[in-house]
Amino acid sequence: MNKLPLILALTLLPLAALAQPFGRREPPQWRTDDGTPFVHDPVMARGEDGKYYVFCTGMGVQVLSSPDLKEWSREPSVFTQAPEWAEQMIRGYRGHTWAPDISRHDGLWYLYYSCSTFGKNESAIGLAVNKTLDPTADDYGWQDRGLVIASRRHKDCWNAIDPNLALDEEGQPYLVFGSFWDGIQLVRLSQEDLQTPLTEPRTIARRWNHAYTIEEVDNPQNFEIEGEDTIEAADNAIEAPFIIHRGEYYYLFVSQDYCCRGRRSTYRTVYGRSESIEGPYLDKEGTRMDEGGGTLLYGPDEQYYGIGHSAAYELDGQWLFLCHAYDKDTNGKAVLFLRTLSFDPQGWIVTER
Repeated sequence: MNKLPLILALTLLPLAALAQPFGRREPPQWRTDDGTPFVHDPVMARGEDGKYYVFCTGMGVQVLSSPDLKEWSREPSVFTQAPEWAEQMIRGYRGHTWAPDISRHDGLWYLYYSCSTFGKNESAIGLAVNKTLDPTADDYGWQDRGLVIASRRHKDCWNAIDPNLALDEEGQPYLVFGSFWDGIQLVRLSQEDLQTPLTEPRTIARRWNHAYTIEEVDNPQNFEIEGEDTIEAADNAIEAPFIIHRGEYYYLFVSQDYCCRGRRSTYRTVYGRSESIEGPYLDKEGTRMDEGGGTLLYGPDEQYYGIGHSAAYELDGQWLFLCHAYDKDTNGKAVLFLRTLSFDPQGWIVTER
């Protein structure tokens, strides 16, 4: 199995820029000298024009395109200004939008996105739709449909970020999401709009072997303090879920440990599988992922400090896996990590570094 080349990326915006209106902000700088630019939390789709489009964290959701997964171009952001509803709902959110998810249903592209601030679970997931991914098309234009689900501080023991839309064999849509607190959550969505939750969030993966409670979350002794009024669930460092369906199994990918720390990032990607989209998901040793299980897929190695926030797609009969990896050659910058996936006769994933 051949490795696909590392691909494009986007430099992180200076913190000072985040306080400015979109119209006054300088565009991000792209690396073009060696073909290895930077991204964070990438997802991918192939558009009607045959190009590959990568959506990733950034002001208004950043977008890249490529005809061949080798040469990349910058495209317009999804939003030219922050969604007003999200600014009003999420204190401190000013348009730096995280962890999108992209997929096509019934003639429309559905893009779910995260609105939050670092380390807090006052967060919201929104939805925007478009008829095409080609920004030169006459019918191109993102329409924001607003809120899907939100989490409230000191009331919800989960965090409404890192969404991924998944369908079961009958076409029933589910949204999987979550970061820290009590782990990865799953809700069933309405088939009418792919937006309205029909069930309460339910934990399908966590790092610990018991459910967290609001009392535990609100007790500072249980958590790592990262600044005034900011907490992280230190024992439950899990986030960024993504579900695929192949054969008789649904596969759940999650990221464990810590992102966003450059050379101190420790991200690793693990997975489990289930015969039902609702779980339970088991790792290769038979441990449930809602009891701390997870089979290692990629993690820190000789080239990367951490590898995580993954997505996977079947294109032309080949499964592609992508995420971001904190590259040692660039002092811990997050580069796009793209590989092929295959499966052994028992249905477990086979990788090659």
